[in-house]
Amino acid sequence: MSRETILSLLLAHPGEYLSGEAMSQRLGISRAAVWKSIETLRQEGYIITSAPNRGYRLDSAPDRIREGELAGPLAGCTVGSTLVCLDTIDSTNTECKRRAMSGAPHGLVVLSEEQTGGRGRLGRSFQSPRGCGLYLSALLRPQLPPDQVVDFTAYAAVAVCDGIEAVCGVRPQIKWTNDIVLQGKKLCGILTELGLESETNTLQYLVTGIGVNVNHGPEDFQDEVREIATSLALCLGRPVRRADLAAAIIRALDRMCAGFPDNKAEYLDRYRADCLTPGNQVQLITPVSRQEARAIAIDDDFRLVVEFPDGSRKALSAGEVSVRGMYGYV
Repeated sequence: MSRETILSLLLAHPGEYLSGEAMSQRLGISRAAVWKSIETLRQEGYIITSAPNRGYRLDSAPDRIREGELAGPLAGCTVGSTLVCLDTIDSTNTECKRRAMSGAPHGLVVLSEEQTGGRGRLGRSFQSPRGCGLYLSALLRPQLPPDQVVDFTAYAAVAVCDGIEAVCGVRPQIKWTNDIVLQGKKLCGILTELGLESETNTLQYLVTGIGVNVNHGPEDFQDEVREIATSLALCLGRPVRRADLAAAIIRALDRMCAGFPDNKAEYLDRYRADCLTPGNQVQLITPVSRQEARAIAIDDDFRLVVEFPDGSRKALSAGEVSVRGMYGYV
């Protein structure tokens, strides 16, 4: 843990030297322990300069997701107040739910360098190669009835767009309900799962999982998604530091959750502004059929209002919708 704290201190003072004595006093450890942590960080790829009578200065850092990278930027946040940074996991959502069942606190965020069993909506897999993407899940315990959190994913989609814009300077769009899209291709997926107490239908926890394609090249996508998926690096023409993106998205989630659900009017307006689906020809997809319609609007409950060829309308609260011109639908 001292290694992560020392890394956090160095990151909080870019371009500055921090003395080993000051760090040892602040952390309550010996100067030898400080030196050992510095050496370990160097072995992990951090370039740290040392100078007599001045101390240590962090000159460059690898693209790693770890507590020391995130603790400083997330200071004061409720979401992210507890961090678990893993090398590999089956699914951050699954791990979050396991920890929820063991009593983990509201605000826990689980992140991993890779997922071996990443999951998306409708039972689909979510490809999660090591070191390319951002894979995180947040555990929340809102004191609300289940029917008041049904729109949570829509709020979270706006927060993810906020985080991406803050770091990358571009704002993606939302394909109803929860695909984050950039340059017409899928950039990010969001999966929200609930834990309920069956006898009373009481909400025990909410887990929202976010998977962002960050530094993927075309070769990092499997054949079945290569034509419909993209990454921030492909769109921007440069790599994006994943720790910076993680911190920005978690901060945006924290801001959103602090007012949820009383901030509905704000997030409904922003969702409507970000959502690209209204105004387009769509297909409503079920396991047994595909139905043509035109997307008209997002209503006051985040539902997609569609109009069928016969002029009738319907408000969709869930389901799979393809937008013409995207994801191979022509």
